[in-house]
Amino acid sequence: MEFFHTPNHKHSFQHNKKRLTQEQVNLLERSFTSNNKLEPERKLLLAKQLGIPPRQVAIWYQNKRARWKTQSLELDYNAIQAKLETALAEKRRLEKDVGRLRGELKKAHDLVLVLNQTQELPAHPVICSMFNSSSAEEGVGSSSLQQHEDQVSDHEVKQLEELYACLIDMQ
Repeated sequence: MEFFHTPNHKHSFQHNKKRLTQEQVNLLERSFTSNNKLEPERKLLLAKQLGIPPRQVAIWYQNKRARWKTQSLELDYNAIQAKLETALAEKRRLEKDVGRLRGELKKAHDLVLVLNQTQELPAHPVICSMFNSSSAEEGVGSSSLQQHEDQVSDHEVKQLEELYACLIDMQ
């Protein structure tokens, strides 16, 4: 009975475990590529082909699945990280555009106020209501423009386009 409890027996068992050759590893890799789950029949067949115990085949598969899962998670993480960086860059670009457009809107608002005060521009109800509303401070949203859309005639649209062109040229 002492035979089973001696540390030397355990140590000699681990020492006798042989490393796989490159050919054996290649065969296991090809087998894993075709199916990463190891069925009992397949395990016995591979063990016979490789000349190793079925338990060693099972352990190799278990370790390979763990490495494969880790690699897969790393690839997924890298892909998500790249998408995040792209989204953040797009967000910064859009924030910059919003800032630029708010600046243009402020200039247009100031110009309309000056022109209205000097009577160079007749008080246009659509322009005045757009710039006098509280949305002028935050930027004219599509909802405020949508409210005025039905009130604007083709002639008024042309006037607004000319005003916009004039404002753009002043920059």
